[in-house]
This record gives sequence, structure tokens and C-alpha cells, in this order.
Amino acid sequence: MKLHDINNKQVDDVKGLYLSPFKTFNHMKKTLVIVVFMLFGMSQVQAQKFAYIDTQYILDNVPEYKMAKSQLDELSKKWQKEIEVKIKEIDKMYRNFQTDAVLLPADIKKQREEEITQKERELKTLQKKRFGQDGDLYKKRQELIKPIQDKIFNAIQDMAEERGYSVVFDRAANASILYANERFDKSDAVLQKMGYTPTNPKKSGSNKSQQSRSTQQKMGNGAGR
Repeated sequence: MKLHDINNKQVDDVKGLYLSPFKTFNHMKKTLVIVVFMLFGMSQVQAQKFAYIDTQYILDNVPEYKMAKSQLDELSKKWQKEIEVKIKEIDKMYRNFQTDAVLLPADIKKQREEEITQKERELKTLQKKRFGQDGDLYKKRQELIKPIQDKIFNAIQDMAEERGYSVVFDRAANASILYANERFDKSDAVLQKMGYTPTNPKKSGSNKSQQSRSTQQKMGNGAGR
């Protein structure tokens, strides 16, 4: 029987489960090019128009994202402390058991071992409940982040349809893009489509020409046409 198999390494493992609250956004990024491309069909390959966006820049300019991330960070810290308290409790039980084991009757020794083992089971259950694949943090992330993801995705699709872009790349997700002319960066247009004003607008020619117009005009008169 192996007692006290919960240790500090597992604390780090739990933290690793949290990672970024936007892992599912990567899937959205990967499918975006395909979805937008299909809107226009393979027959128009010769007349394709391209643009790119930076989802990290977009997220950084969405107030709801910042609030959601802050809330998720707080919950993660709170639940991590909850787990660390349990680990310390088990550690104390185990150390006391080691000290007393030589003097304990067999039945009491077995009882103490079972108590420690039960606490370890409870800890693993708590870890899974808080940070597991379908745990509390995942559910909270879905609640807070998915509406933002959907809003960004829909804004990109709408912009692509309105401006006739066959393909929209995500520079934040595509490390293979070594260079891209800033005039084809439509991140600000996506933000405007969502109803947000960028804190520090990108300095592309298209953005300069559009800043004096209304949001509707910006959506209809983008650069790259």
C-alpha cells in the first residue's frame, strides 16, 4: 500500500490544467480560414481577396474578455488554495502516522492508513471537480468566454462577407506568416463590427482613412477592395 501519494508536484500539475482559459479559441482560429473560404467557393480562386486579423489584439481590446479573464484567474487561485490546504492536511496526517506507527496496535494502524487513503481519494476528486476536463473552471470558462468567442467569430464572418474576402488569416495563431502588410490587417474593423473602439488602433492605411467615418461606413468601405 502506497500512502501519501499526493505531493507538491501534483499541485503544479493542477496549475497546468488551468493553462489559458482560451484553449478552445485555437479551434476557432484553425477553422476560420476554411469556413470563410467556403463562403465564396472554389470557383472564385482566381479572384480571391485576402485579409488577416490578430485575435490576441482583438481580445485585448474587448472589455468583457479582460473581466472574464480576471474572474477566471481569481477562481483558479481560490480553488488552488483550497486544494493546497487539503494537501497540507494529508501531509500532517501522514507525518503523524509515521511518528506513531511503531507504537500503534495493528487495528489502529490500519484504521489510520485507511483514513489517509480516503483523504487522498477525496483530494483527487476535488482536483477533478475543480480543474478536470468538465470541471468547475472549464464550465465557468465556457460561461464567460464562449459568448465572446462567438461574437468575434461572427464579426469576422460578417466582415469577410461584406468586403468580399475569400480567406481571412489569424496572425496570432499562424507562426508561419513571416510578413504581412499592415493595410491588410482588419483587426480594428472586426472590433468596430463588434461595437468596440480600439484603445490603440493599428496604424494601417485603411484604419487612418476610416477613423473619421462612422462604424457602418468603416464596415462598408475597408481597404483592400
